[in-house]
Amino acid sequence: MKNLKTLVCILFISTLGNAQQLQEYIDEAQASNPNIQAFELRYDIAREKVNEASWLPNTEFGIGYFVSEPETRTGAQRARFSAKQMLPWFGTVSTRKQYASAMAETDYADYLIAKRKLALAVAQSYYRLYDFQAKQGVLGENIQLLKTYETLALTSVEVGKASAVDVLRLQIRQNELQQQMEVLEEQLIAEQANFNALLNREEGLSIAIATDMTIPDQDPIVLDSLQLNPELIRFDKMYESVSQAESLNQKEGAPSLGVGIDYIPVQERPDMTFSDNGKDIVMPMVSLSIPIFNKRYDSRTKQNELHKQEIAFRKQERLNALSSMLVKAISKKNEARIAFNTQEKNLKQAKDAEQILIKTYQTGTIDFNDVLDIQELQLKFQLNQIQSVQLYYVQSSLINYLTSN
Repeated sequence: MKNLKTLVCILFISTLGNAQQLQEYIDEAQASNPNIQAFELRYDIAREKVNEASWLPNTEFGIGYFVSEPETRTGAQRARFSAKQMLPWFGTVSTRKQYASAMAETDYADYLIAKRKLALAVAQSYYRLYDFQAKQGVLGENIQLLKTYETLALTSVEVGKASAVDVLRLQIRQNELQQQMEVLEEQLIAEQANFNALLNREEGLSIAIATDMTIPDQDPIVLDSLQLNPELIRFDKMYESVSQAESLNQKEGAPSLGVGIDYIPVQERPDMTFSDNGKDIVMPMVSLSIPIFNKRYDSRTKQNELHKQEIAFRKQERLNALSSMLVKAISKKNEARIAFNTQEKNLKQAKDAEQILIKTYQTGTIDFNDVLDIQELQLKFQLNQIQSVQLYYVQSSLINYLTSN
């Protein structure tokens, strides 16, 4: 996770003044998100199972009373007390703990994956918020620009150089942009609620979003490999847990040892006097439990081998899927850069055309149809440029998720 944070900072700090704010949001989400807390508890449970693995079979205690007392040379046997403890084969307990530890490592991999997915969700939601907010700003600027043109049109109408239709067209265009702003506001409110939900806080809390983002001239160098993605490492942990399960199966298929003791109190014979009269009986015992007719251990071995093959296939399938995702993400990020640069050129040319229209007005003539055309083009280029920035960083966050360790 430390490497993940470092890479996030490297990725965004050159173009985002408040990259630290985004990282703080990610940290807050990972600390308070209920799903992450549930994964933490599941991992804690798995670690506790390592302690549980030290168990031994229950110690057996027995007591019996002779209803008809058997008479022996040294006296009558009145009762029988016994204690017995079965012991697993040598190394079984330690192997069981290793298996529990391997299972805990698998749960820890799930925990890391959940944290990474949450970080990705927070980052992508953040960039959607930027997209809505930046587009609102551009629409607001264009509405003000149209109002300026409307003032020019009213002046031209007064001197007979324009018609009232031109004024109405400019007003209609303002209404359309106002509608788009209101729609964006609804989308912004919904996304803010989603963002706050990821952080497990009230949906109405304000969110600090970058006001100006651009695409850097060069992409950061990603040194880590797709093979280090926790989604793939998780399969390695699963494979290891199956290997430990097989080691435990071999130990459990070995004989079990038992140790115990029987104690029989003997009543003295009143009619005789000799040295062992009434001497109690103490009988230590050793037993051996051998699974001669039990085939379940052989069956478990076959199951474990098949399970290993299944894990290998599943890992390869996931590797193929992640590789495809990575290629698509890189391609889309490159597309976003190309589109951004193209819109940058188009926007410059649209502004040049706008300046030409202003100079034309100063000479006494202006075509408000051209005004609307240039305004629509300029707005289109601005919105597309914002969309390209948002797409670039969304895909960058996905690439970071896929390739960082």
